[in-house]
Amino acid sequence: MTYPELSMVIGGEKVGVAHRRTHAVLNPATGAVIGQLPLADAADLDRALAVADEGFRIWRKSTPMQRAAVLSGAAALLVQRQEEIARAATLEEGKTIGETRIEVMMVAGLFNFYAGETQRIYGRTLPRPDGQRSTVTYEPVGPVAAFAPWNFPIANPGRKLGAPIAAGCSVILKPAEESPASALAVLQALLDAGLPPQVAQVVFGVPDEVSRHLLGSPVIRKLSFTGSTVVGKHLAKLAAENCIRTTMELGGHGPVLVFADADIERTLDIAVGHKYRNAGQVCVSPTRFLVEESVFERFRDGFAARAQAITVGDGMDEGSRMGPMANPRRPEAIEALVKDAVAAGAKLNAGGKRIGNQGFFFEPTVISEVPLSARIMNEEPFGPVAIINPMPGEEAMIAEANRLPYGLAAYCWTQDAARQKRLARELEAGMVGINTVAIGASDSPFGGVKWSGHGAEDGPEGLAACLVTKAVHEG
Repeated sequence: MTYPELSMVIGGEKVGVAHRRTHAVLNPATGAVIGQLPLADAADLDRALAVADEGFRIWRKSTPMQRAAVLSGAAALLVQRQEEIARAATLEEGKTIGETRIEVMMVAGLFNFYAGETQRIYGRTLPRPDGQRSTVTYEPVGPVAAFAPWNFPIANPGRKLGAPIAAGCSVILKPAEESPASALAVLQALLDAGLPPQVAQVVFGVPDEVSRHLLGSPVIRKLSFTGSTVVGKHLAKLAAENCIRTTMELGGHGPVLVFADADIERTLDIAVGHKYRNAGQVCVSPTRFLVEESVFERFRDGFAARAQAITVGDGMDEGSRMGPMANPRRPEAIEALVKDAVAAGAKLNAGGKRIGNQGFFFEPTVISEVPLSARIMNEEPFGPVAIINPMPGEEAMIAEANRLPYGLAAYCWTQDAARQKRLARELEAGMVGINTVAIGASDSPFGGVKWSGHGAEDGPEGLAACLVTKAVHEG
């Protein structure tokens, strides 16, 4: 397919390269340049802020039915355009075409869910004596600055746009420069469904320049960020200067507790596929497999055999089960982590190196018996590497799962009902999967604890994050 021409969108107008700096968008499967993306200057950002301010004044007065019509209309357009959007996403991010098709449908489902939630923004009346009337209402927080990463090039922009629009807010979205066409396609569906052009803008630029400019403006009332913990802490400090409300979905280091009573073959069949989807570039990816000693060797060997059988190739190839990593930085980072782990005493059971010299491919990798001193045991790898360590029992497994400051997703596999309840209670994570890896849905909150952030996206909680509470007392 022909990769689409790139632009920013401000007030419904496509803002092209012209005199602006540009970012070269690469195809991760080949390393070739497929597009030139314009980067915002200060004047562009000032214009986006002014338009977003106007857009909020318009959209906060919209009815729930108007907002629902836009969201459900956009959902229908995404379904119609599924193949076109999915192919653009695979070209610029690398994941398999099967994964990007699913991603389009995820956003369509989320928009349909929020279309319903617009009509469930309820307040309440408080009982008072002597004829006094007291009410509690929920109002849109205001213009939102939203920053989305590249790993889910369709779903992340969908999350950043869906909740604010459902709540009656305006949005300035800065997607990742590595995957711009996907975000633009999501915005276009909303505009084509009738969203006033002032309500949602998309800008690109040097990240620190854009974040400082937007968060330094009194126009912005809320920040929504998905990305690394390091960047999240930096943005939280900037937001604090103007007391901007924040939703932060940050890094993870997903522990997976596998007990001897689990169905080991079923666990392997499910967990291996989940580990290597999007080449492991998933914030909730299962990473540290903590396996009871009695089944450790069986689990490790079964995992390695399945990893070695995965077909790695261009994501546009229907036969590929894992595509390349998204940019040239990632294979270098993963290779360094694996080498460090092996040097510290870990065993390399599968993979461990780049594939070929074209594109950003890396082998599905398994390392085991990794000491806690290795960097990969303490830093989120964000790549196709599974760590498998033997553990003496439940108490030690829970302690290791909770050892790190991250708490996004955790998984456990056991048939013991009492243990399932204990793990649900004891694991320090915003999302816990028990005998499943399906921990995300449009009606379920998505978010973490500790260094993995605060607040939630998706579900009623995602909409509530874009609302403020007002109490009115009438004498």
